[in-house]
Amino acid sequence: MPNYRRIFYPGGMFFFTVVTERRRPILLEPPARQCLRAAMREVQARHPFKITAIVLLANHLHCIWKLPEGDSDFSIRWACIKMLFSKQWLAAGGNEARVSQSRRSHRERGVWQRRFWEHTIRDENDLIHHVNYIHYNPVKHGLSRCPHAWPHSSFHRWVKEGYYHENWLCDCGTAPIIPPDCFPTSVCGE
Repeated sequence: MPNYRRIFYPGGMFFFTVVTERRRPILLEPPARQCLRAAMREVQARHPFKITAIVLLANHLHCIWKLPEGDSDFSIRWACIKMLFSKQWLAAGGNEARVSQSRRSHRERGVWQRRFWEHTIRDENDLIHHVNYIHYNPVKHGLSRCPHAWPHSSFHRWVKEGYYHENWLCDCGTAPIIPPDCFPTSVCGE
């Protein structure tokens, strides 16, 4: 069995990839989005964290969180978010993938993959690379021609705050799209 190690950096900033069980495409359904939003808000109230950037796709999400000073426990936050989402999703009529007897004996549901992928943001350049990766992800997956055309992303907030131009990497017109060379090669969580 692999030995998974997590880096615990109090007050740190972290990039995450979280995937649905068997990559089931449920996350863009309106009830799933509502359940995820409610679960994240409830967990934020109990265990504060700031969502720096986020993108939601059908079967996974990427996000960057900033934890409070002195706090490094992102695992408890994800465990709570997954548990609350699963309860709400199933109560709202959502379904789940079949799970093994082993997972059932651990009271796990077939909504999320057991683990998540995390990366500690090292510096400002690393942050910029990962934020760009998040906002370009729908284009990378062929779901949108431009970051601004994807509604399930923090890209629009970043535009309002002046960090991006609305037409960043836009392919709506006739100009060819040229992806930036700033995507991290280590982002292999999907």
